[in-house]
Amino acid sequence: MQNVYVEPQPPSRPEGSPITHYKLEYEHGASVDGVSHPTQAAAISAARRLGHHPLIARVRHTSKGNRDHWRSAP
Repeated sequence: MQNVYVEPQPPSRPEGSPITHYKLEYEHGASVDGVSHPTQAAAISAARRLGHHPLIARVRHTSKGNRDHWRSAP
C-alpha cells in the first residue's frame, strides 16, 4: 500500500478560515484521483478503495516531508 495524503483545501488558508474540501495527493504533490472530496472521511474512504494508505494532517500548515505533520487515518 502506498501512502497518500489527505490534504485540506485551500492550502495555507488564514487562521479561522474554513476547510472547503479535501484532496488526495501523492508525496510529490500529484493528485491521486482528481476529485474534491467534501469531507475528510470521504477522502479516506476513497483512498482505501483505491488501495492506498491515507495519512491525515496533525497540524494546520503541513509539509509532506515532515513525518510529525501526519498520522495514519483511523
